[in-house]
Amino acid sequence: MIMPAAGSGQRFGSQSNKLFAILDGKQLWQHTVDRFHNRGDVRQIVLAVSEEDESTFREQIAAISSAAPIHLVRGGATRSESVGAALDAVKKFAAESAVANSSTPTLVAIHDAARPLVRQSDLDRVFAKAAETGAAILAAPVSGTLKRTTGNGSETVDRRNTFVALTPQVFAIDVICQAYARDRGRMATDDAQLVERTSHPVQLVPGSADNLKITFPEDLRIAEAILNECRSEFV
Repeated sequence: MIMPAAGSGQRFGSQSNKLFAILDGKQLWQHTVDRFHNRGDVRQIVLAVSEEDESTFREQIAAISSAAPIHLVRGGATRSESVGAALDAVKKFAAESAVANSSTPTLVAIHDAARPLVRQSDLDRVFAKAAETGAAILAAPVSGTLKRTTGNGSETVDRRNTFVALTPQVFAIDVICQAYARDRGRMATDDAQLVERTSHPVQLVPGSADNLKITFPEDLRIAEAILNECRSEFV
């Protein structure tokens, strides 16, 4: 399990990492870890963090308990660099683990640390589909009307078969490692795009639209309302 967590609070309007913002009494990133740490199919959680945040993460990790061990790696300047650094740690863990020699495929799930509201039922389905196909991501159908700017105004985009990519994005370890080996620094908006470039099909698993990414301060208020309304989903 990889969680990129090396971002800044720039868009959040904060001088510190938005992942340290408080949601329902504890840090945002801890809520996200809570979605995974008691799952029997998650054996390791790797947080890719910035140098300036590393000591804070270590202090906060020491104060919580988790069934799955939480490891820190130094993230990079971009999301891809951070995930790549975490992948190196995951590969080492897989090589040393007895799991690597079992008939169960080793999967790598990559999940935004700022998405604290992913549902367990969605995780069950995306993990199962990735085990079956080697690459699957959660995605929500586009519900609003899409517009594209043109030279003299705008035009409506057909939203049929159009989805918003969510996380986690889950891959067989050899599939995601091959994608990152071929990355060569080319721009990509998510990990699935790197896998698509290898011609390995990526399956879309419909996920809940309330699996939102905390980007702006008002997103915290929305997340808190969802937690209060559906608390049994996130325990």
